[in-house]
Amino acid sequence: MIAIAPTTRQRLAGPAVAIGAVSVGFALLDASGQAFWQGLVINLAIFIILVVALNLSSGFTGVFSLGHIGFMALGAYTSAILTLPLHEKAEYLPNLPALLAGIHLDMWVGPIPVGFLAATVIAGALVAIVAWPVGRVLMRLSGHFVAVATLGFLVIVRVLIFNADSLTRGSRTFSNVTSYTNLWWAGAWALVAIYVVWRLKRSPYGREMLAQREDRVAAQSVGIRIMEPRLLAFVIGAFFSAVAGALYAHFITSFSPTVFYFDLTFRVITMLVIGGMGSVSGSVIGAAAIMLLAEGLRRIEDTTLLYGLSQIILAVIFLFIITFRREGLMGQREIALDRLFAPGWRERWRERLRWSRPQRR
Repeated sequence: MIAIAPTTRQRLAGPAVAIGAVSVGFALLDASGQAFWQGLVINLAIFIILVVALNLSSGFTGVFSLGHIGFMALGAYTSAILTLPLHEKAEYLPNLPALLAGIHLDMWVGPIPVGFLAATVIAGALVAIVAWPVGRVLMRLSGHFVAVATLGFLVIVRVLIFNADSLTRGSRTFSNVTSYTNLWWAGAWALVAIYVVWRLKRSPYGREMLAQREDRVAAQSVGIRIMEPRLLAFVIGAFFSAVAGALYAHFITSFSPTVFYFDLTFRVITMLVIGGMGSVSGSVIGAAAIMLLAEGLRRIEDTTLLYGLSQIILAVIFLFIITFRREGLMGQREIALDRLFAPGWRERWRERLRWSRPQRR
């Protein structure tokens, strides 16, 4: 049987159906007024952005980073400062530099807060600029050396936030951030992150990333670049981590430096490892699985008063995965939405449905 390549329309049909289904779900959830479930989905979208960003750096290149939550913290504080009303800046941040003290991004185009969009993009761009010289140094390392170095970067960011009292209020809570983040903002940025990383994986840069991850020496011997793909993955991952920080800041509206540390780092890494390092689909599945599991365990904790149970179970699952299934749920495989309606899709679906039905004896 000769396989027929799908046309452009057939390749776009699968992703379009998936995006349409998610949009309908978002619209129904938005209209329902269920604040709890809306918040859960927004948190899930933010975690998907974080896991996809970390997967780009750690999963594709094999350079395991423990410092991406530091980029998230920088993005959260930057966007919060840019959108904070002027009278609140004067009250909460009296020693803010004059350049920042006079900026308040609160522009609207109809119902769309373009000021928030601008603040998010500016925060991501500034963090990417910071990530470039950091990556020039750290991406030369490999193995446990780079893990320790990126962890040191996270500690440095935490110390700077605590001591930059005029910019971040130090250890005090940064509050009264305007609540801009909703289902549509979080979902749209999650879609952008998934698409960019998925396209990058299928590009020549992505093939270089995966090749040097498997064997750095062999990749160098055939002329494959090492530094450039690593640095690109690190910078783009930092950008999307900052975007996730901006969305998070404008969702919870009050936060402190203690939020962006080991607990959040461990949760994102757990999602990445369980989903599969090197798989964009695995990032989404891992984030959804851990979010749902954590929420279910939290309810059990509230019922049984066994507080801390969720952290213990998540840690056990993490150890089980890295011991018995190191490639995670998806490995490097992807859910091929672009081939969902490829030629012969009706026959394939009929075959699957036929085998899924119970056989009569």
